[in-house]
Amino acid sequence: MTPILHALEHEKSKLSQMERRLAERILASPGEIVHMGITELAEQCGISAATITRFCKVFHFKGFPDFKVKLAAEIAHSDAAPQEGGSSYQDIMAGNPLSVIVEAMQANHLASIRDTTSLLDIGRLEQTVDLLCHARRVDLYGMATSSIVAQDFYQKLIRIGVNCTAFADSHMQITSASSLAEGDVAFAISYSGETLETIDALICAKNSGASTISLTSYGSNSLASLSGISLFSSSLEQGMRRGDMASRIAQLHIIDILFTGMVSRRFGDYIPKLEQSYRNVQKFRHKRGGTE
Repeated sequence: MTPILHALEHEKSKLSQMERRLAERILASPGEIVHMGITELAEQCGISAATITRFCKVFHFKGFPDFKVKLAAEIAHSDAAPQEGGSSYQDIMAGNPLSVIVEAMQANHLASIRDTTSLLDIGRLEQTVDLLCHARRVDLYGMATSSIVAQDFYQKLIRIGVNCTAFADSHMQITSASSLAEGDVAFAISYSGETLETIDALICAKNSGASTISLTSYGSNSLASLSGISLFSSSLEQGMRRGDMASRIAQLHIIDILFTGMVSRRFGDYIPKLEQSYRNVQKFRHKRGGTE
């Protein structure tokens, strides 16, 4: 099942009766939906075209045409997946030999990156890169595994001279968010999109006048609905025993895209800072090494 279809199945019980009817129709034959017009689909489901448009926006699409384009792309990726080693995520099993584990981890990570890439909205990525490139200050919020992703982004941004800090402590998130203002950016990371501490920090940053960006798993969630720009990673990884492995890889994939986009956008400004930070690290690391 593709990320979009997985999200529809997962969120189906939360939808209204008419929206649930539409979700079930899409899940029953997604290949047919991508070739339908909105009027034809509305008639088949016994609902209005406006309901379909609202439904698409609940799942973060611009409208029905955008939904069809993204769904068609996912179906194409899914059809190609068997030739690329499959797309189903494999859980941790007792007694698996290391050779099987190596293959399983590779398959999970590749599937996560592929599924996440199919969800990317270039327009939102462009807006995010633009905000980050011109931000006076950037706050990065993330708890638990998401804090690792926030720290990765922090160590990238600090190397190119961006005024930023990553916060994993909930009190410090609120403290910093309270001092943000227009021209600042709050970037909140939560795989579930329902981490209360991260939601509170984003609300506080938004109330302070900062621009807000979220990175969550795909689907309808509180953090995405509260943010000015919503970015999504694959939501297919499920199960306690996976330890958020593939989901972390998916989020880091997006962070790498954003960072590379920023450096490409302001190449003349950022590359000298990257080179200088590298030279200084090498200089002082070698200096310490020579005295030990």
